[in-house]
Amino acid sequence: MKHDFYYPSHDGKTIIHAAEWLPKGKPSAILQLCHGMCEHIGRYDDFASFLAENGFYVVGNDHLGHGASVISEEELGYFAEKDGNLCVLKDLHTLRRTTERRFPHVPYFILGHSMGSYLLRQYIARCGKGLTGVIVMGTGSETAASLAAGKAICRSLASVRGWHFRSKIVDAMVLGEYSKAFSPYRTVGDWLTRDEAIVDACMADPLCNYVFTVNGYYNLFLAVEDAQSEPVIAAIPKNLPILIISGEKDPVGNFGKGVREVFRTYQTAGIVDLEIKLYEDDRHEILNELDRDEVYQYLLRWLMLHLPEQS
Repeated sequence: MKHDFYYPSHDGKTIIHAAEWLPKGKPSAILQLCHGMCEHIGRYDDFASFLAENGFYVVGNDHLGHGASVISEEELGYFAEKDGNLCVLKDLHTLRRTTERRFPHVPYFILGHSMGSYLLRQYIARCGKGLTGVIVMGTGSETAASLAAGKAICRSLASVRGWHFRSKIVDAMVLGEYSKAFSPYRTVGDWLTRDEAIVDACMADPLCNYVFTVNGYYNLFLAVEDAQSEPVIAAIPKNLPILIISGEKDPVGNFGKGVREVFRTYQTAGIVDLEIKLYEDDRHEILNELDRDEVYQYLLRWLMLHLPEQS
C-alpha cells in the first residue's frame, strides 16, 4: 500500500514530498530509494510494490527540484541557491533518520539510481555506518577535466543569466551524447530503456521531460566530482556490502567501462563485500527494461542474502 507524506527540506523553504510502500505486517527490512535526474519517486511504484509484497518497507523522496517537491515550473531542475548538493544529501539523511525512528533495529538498505547513485556514493562516505547494504545503480565515472569544465560553464552562464537559466548547450553536452549512441533513434529518450512504452510515458511526463537548470547541472557535476574523490572513497566503511549494477548498454556508465572502473576503485579501496552485475542488452533504467522481472528477482535475492541472521 502506497502513502504520500511531506517533511521540511534543509534549504529552509521547500517541503519535500516522499512516498512509502507498506508491507503486510512488520517489515523484514527497509529499502530507501534515491532517484535520478529529471524524474521522481512515483516512477518506482512497480518495483517498490514488488518489494513490499515481499515484506520490505520501501520509502523515497522527491529531491529538491524534482517531482512533487517542486511548487512551480521555474523550480524544476533547481536545487538551492546555496549548497544545493549538501541540502539534497541532508534531505536523504532526514528521511533515513525518520524511518529508523519509526522502525528501530530493522535492517536498512539504500538504492541510488543514476544521479541518485552519485548522491548515494557521497552519502555512504559520510553516513554509511549502520546501513545493512547499498545498491549503486546506473552509475559511471567522469574525468576530472570534464567535470571542472562543466562547473566552469555553469558558473559563467549563471553570472550572466542567473542560476535558474536552462542552457540547451549544457543539456546537449550531457544528454545529447547519450541519444547519439542509439542513432537513428525514435525519441531523444531511447537511451533510457528498450521498452518503448516506458520511454513514451517518460517523454510525455512534464516532471521528467524538461531541461535542467545550470544550478542543477552545477550541483550534479559537484556530486560526481565529490563521489569520485579519493578522500570520499577512502571514508566508505570497508564492511558495507555494495552491489554495483547497470545495463551494459548504458551510456551513463560508458557502456560498462565506467561501471567497471567504479568497481575496481572500490575494490582497491578495500571494500570487503563488493559485487558487480551488468545486464548485457539493458540500457540506463534496468528497473524499466524488458527483462525487469529478472532484475527485480536478482535484487530481491541480493537483499535477502544480506539480511542479518535471526538470533
